[in-house]
Amino acid sequence: MSQTGSIVCRFTLCLLLASVSLPGAVGQNKSAPERAFFSDRISADHLQQYADLAVQWTQEYFRIDTTNPPGNKARAAAFFKKILDDEGIENRVFEYTPGRADLWARVPHTVEPARRPIVLLNHMDVVTSDPSHWKVPPFSGEIVDGAIYGRGAQDMKDEGIAQLLVMVMLRREKVPLDRDVILLAVSDEEVNSTGTEWFIAHQRDLLGNAEFLINEGGENIRAADGHLKYVGVDVGEKSALWLHMVAHGKPGHGSRPIADSAPNRLIAALNRIRAYHPPIKLLPIAEEFLRGMAPYETPARARYFRNPRSAIWDKNFQREAERDETLNYLLHNTISITMLGGSPQTNVIPEEAWANLDVRLLPGEDPKQFLETLRRVVNDPNVTVEPQSSDFQPANFASTATLLYAAIRRVSARYFPGAPVVPFLLSGTDENQIYRPLGIHAYGFNPYTATEEENDTEHANDERIRVEEVRRGFRVIYDVVTGVAAKK
Repeated sequence: MSQTGSIVCRFTLCLLLASVSLPGAVGQNKSAPERAFFSDRISADHLQQYADLAVQWTQEYFRIDTTNPPGNKARAAAFFKKILDDEGIENRVFEYTPGRADLWARVPHTVEPARRPIVLLNHMDVVTSDPSHWKVPPFSGEIVDGAIYGRGAQDMKDEGIAQLLVMVMLRREKVPLDRDVILLAVSDEEVNSTGTEWFIAHQRDLLGNAEFLINEGGENIRAADGHLKYVGVDVGEKSALWLHMVAHGKPGHGSRPIADSAPNRLIAALNRIRAYHPPIKLLPIAEEFLRGMAPYETPARARYFRNPRSAIWDKNFQREAERDETLNYLLHNTISITMLGGSPQTNVIPEEAWANLDVRLLPGEDPKQFLETLRRVVNDPNVTVEPQSSDFQPANFASTATLLYAAIRRVSARYFPGAPVVPFLLSGTDENQIYRPLGIHAYGFNPYTATEEENDTEHANDERIRVEEVRRGFRVIYDVVTGVAAKK
């Protein structure tokens, strides 16, 4: 996640900070404008110490195996708790089932009148890994070629450590806060979000009627030439509507083909679905994203991006939007064929054949209406299409007209100059969806950058994060948090 050299040194003390190995950091300046960032008030020695702690704690955290399933998140909660106890920061651990725990901590406000709290949310569990396909063991925390390797390096133990450092810095630096700053580390996000669901059901008061929340979901990708394409802030996510299709037909011996067999009916129905093109739809999130990216696109694409409301009616743009994976999910409801099943034997034509569809709906879409549309597309009374679950969660999104989003813009301009800050719509979902209905402005913001290759290690082999990113990322989050929670 190379960031070195991307920040232009503006101040005379830049070389001083560079000497403490803080890639991308801007030096201290005692003039009023530059001291608007609270990290500028921290001495160079202390920044060095925090950067060293970031690397040390990251390695230690990566060595805790929290693979889910089975879990073992209580060990991670204990890791957080020991540090917080040593720092004198109020905290509580809730082991709601054996091995599964949530951790809550708070640095309280010291200035009145107090505003509503801000929550730093992270999940402690990680997905499975096969050590035989890794360069080093996935829970070694080893540093190889300037990167720390470990399951969770991209999702999202890295951000958990940055958030932990923020809590420690707020306490040690005695920052005058007019909001409580809450750290919430939860279990089971990778499986079924039981940690968040349990906490909201049983300890919601500890959120203190929070106004803001920072979580995973942001994306800051570096191009091959090293420049940062954009700072993507997750303000919304799509909803999953998983469907189960079953085709019925006459069974028989595989040696005698049956024209209207269940597999043939299923294939015909799936082909009709593949040929179906959901209409293009322009949400405010997508419009703001396209307009924000227009100056960085080729002239041909920029013409569309500058005026997306007109572009969506242009046949050429419609075709391009369907071909481009980065635009397709942003402007359409999407359908992916993911699972197929039929006979257990090659020489048996089954009575039933089935397929599963992963449908992702844009915020505001009606799942019942979309399901009826697909049934009309299939147009076969011998093929049923039903939801896999009745528990559909409609998508939601946060406004970009908030104090926190403005702080993210301001801080990003400082650490990632020249990169546009744009709202991001995730093709999948995350736990922001659960917190927004509580009245919280929840965003996914990532303080780190990554190359395409590094970003693709999430949930894959050789997951890693560059040391230079670890040494800087906590400071980015610190300046965002103090930008909305500290009294100037």
